[in-house]
Amino acid sequence: MDLEWLRDFLALAEHKVFSRAAEARNVTQPAFSRRIRALEDWIGTALFVRSAQGAALTPAGAHFHPLAEDLSQRLAAARATTKNTGRRKEPALSIAATHALSFTFFPTWAREHVRFERLGTLNLISDSMDACEEIMLSGEVDYLLCHHHPFAPNRLHGDRFCSIQVGLDTLVPVSARDSDGRPLWSVLPSGKGPTRLLAYSVASGLGRILNAVRPVAAIGSVETVFTSHLAATLATMAGEGHGLAWLPLTTAQEALDTGRLVRAGSEELDVPVEIRLFCSATASMGEDGLPLI
Repeated sequence: MDLEWLRDFLALAEHKVFSRAAEARNVTQPAFSRRIRALEDWIGTALFVRSAQGAALTPAGAHFHPLAEDLSQRLAAARATTKNTGRRKEPALSIAATHALSFTFFPTWAREHVRFERLGTLNLISDSMDACEEIMLSGEVDYLLCHHHPFAPNRLHGDRFCSIQVGLDTLVPVSARDSDGRPLWSVLPSGKGPTRLLAYSVASGLGRILNAVRPVAAIGSVETVFTSHLAATLATMAGEGHGLAWLPLTTAQEALDTGRLVRAGSEELDVPVEIRLFCSATASMGEDGLPLI
């Protein structure tokens, strides 16, 4: 039995659609389907009911789900702790951070708060929210820095994790401007046809937040023309006039200040979000959000 099969099973149980689960696991759908089938063959019973609407857990799958979560986390934690035992004795800190915060918020926050002289080597892993959650759950990193909204909970809950707010951000609708300085693409109806939306993929934490809060519902007619889990890529596409995107101010502020981007909607469509630092229950974190190791 391959440990990857367990992660595939958990991804499909969460996303309930083969294509979305395969995208989250960064494999092709045919390969993903074969791995799910291989797990079912190994166990000896069907774990999912396939239908046109997606995949639902069978009674056997529902029974296996918590066991798979526990087994996957325990095996990954055992691997991580054993690996750490073989590392050099100098203390080290591993932090996962979503791409958007890695390039904007993290450098300033780390300079002000991370005690490099105490921690030794700092290892930063930058990835999508889905991937960051995965390595946090597996015990491969000590902390996770990400955007957070109460309407879009993540997978880091229960007794295993705690978190603290370390900053604030806002998702704002932005677009390139036309020759008159107005947004090229706006949330307001126009005679140009549907508003072209630059959206986040399913692996993105910002995408989860926007799907939960649904500010895009304010747009009368919308057409999603591009998706990415990278806010920086959406910012570039928006700046080149390809559509409208909800971007974190930490990413978009400079472009807004220089006029390369303009607001494409009123502040009522802004989505306030927290920047939170998550840690495992075995790690230490002070009230000010400073890592204590």
